[in-house]
Amino acid sequence: MGRERKTVRRMQDAEVHGKTVIVRVDYNVPIDNGVIQDDGRIRASLPTLGDLLDRGARVVVITHLGRPDGAVVESLRLDPVARRLAELLERPVRKLDDCVGPDVQQAVRAGKPGDVFLLENLRFHAEEEANDPAFSDALAKLGDLYVDDAFGTLHRAHASTVGIAQRRPAYAGLLVQQEIEVLSRVLHDPRRPYIAIVGGKKAADKLGALRDLVARADQILIGGGVAFTFLAASGVGVGGSTVDAKLFDDIRSIVRDAEERGTEIVLPQDVVAATSLAEDATTKVVPANGIPAGWSGFDIGPETVDSFSQHIARARTVVWAGPMGAFEWAPFAAGTRGVAAAVAVSPAYSVIGGGETGEAIARFGFLDRVSFVSTGGGACLAYLRGKVLPALDVLSD
Repeated sequence: MGRERKTVRRMQDAEVHGKTVIVRVDYNVPIDNGVIQDDGRIRASLPTLGDLLDRGARVVVITHLGRPDGAVVESLRLDPVARRLAELLERPVRKLDDCVGPDVQQAVRAGKPGDVFLLENLRFHAEEEANDPAFSDALAKLGDLYVDDAFGTLHRAHASTVGIAQRRPAYAGLLVQQEIEVLSRVLHDPRRPYIAIVGGKKAADKLGALRDLVARADQILIGGGVAFTFLAASGVGVGGSTVDAKLFDDIRSIVRDAEERGTEIVLPQDVVAATSLAEDATTKVVPANGIPAGWSGFDIGPETVDSFSQHIARARTVVWAGPMGAFEWAPFAAGTRGVAAAVAVSPAYSVIGGGETGEAIARFGFLDRVSFVSTGGGACLAYLRGKVLPALDVLSD
């Protein structure tokens, strides 16, 4: 069961001296009023960039930021990223105002070994997400070879992830190599019991993952907004909690499959309910099947945290994707914090699926007490489900 093991082409094996190397990174970082709030993704790219520069390459860095939908959005320009990258690399970074075109080609061509260019937001061009051939050609013209170090975008078939890789010698960066090494261990040979913790806002976003994880994990602990659709599908009233009724048949099918396979699905016993999602919300802990009319569940309750923690304590592999509640709001942070604490003290090999879960782990101070935090939520889950990642496939022999 699972994806066929393939060998990725490693950047260490590429001759880069005197060459121009296009490096796809994931600098989709939170920026508030021009100030980067978390530079973790920039730091994660430093080993790859440093290695290429040390070996005499000219480096052209490309990335997206946010969702500008093919239009120029001033707040999503990469100038703050360029400044921070220059600080971290301790060398100048020349930021260009576009990512394709004659001016960009001329600037890059005039560079010398050791120079670093950061091109403007790829998604200012609609052709990027469409994997447009002409746009891919324009990007590929900027370099001699290509390195993909953006693990978080490997499940996307975009011009900057698949298009360039089909047009230039293409290699996996050091971060991508590390991610694949860790996640392959969990995919192909997890230590058991293997527990998957699944949360997040929308059940629809996790349905495919749940369907596949049923065949891989021994237990699945479900929290967050996902849990309310599962509870409602089983006939439980959940007050005003957000529910996607269109998914009921799919969820019942997943539950039947889990029963047939002997995979235990564990749902919340109690929840933290409120009449609104607010910092000063009045809350109360109620049974998961006893949310009053006009109230909604926004977090798992203390009994559920205790129950989940007991399961986690017995695990030998834990994969966690999606927070247990609206942890950004103080009244609804206890569930995610409690589960994070349980994972931190567990002897299990723990993989955190990036995104909001990684943010929560960092916020609650457990970053150095888990085994691995992936830089890509969607890509991490897709890989652990055994799915083909298009941008990884083109880097594989």
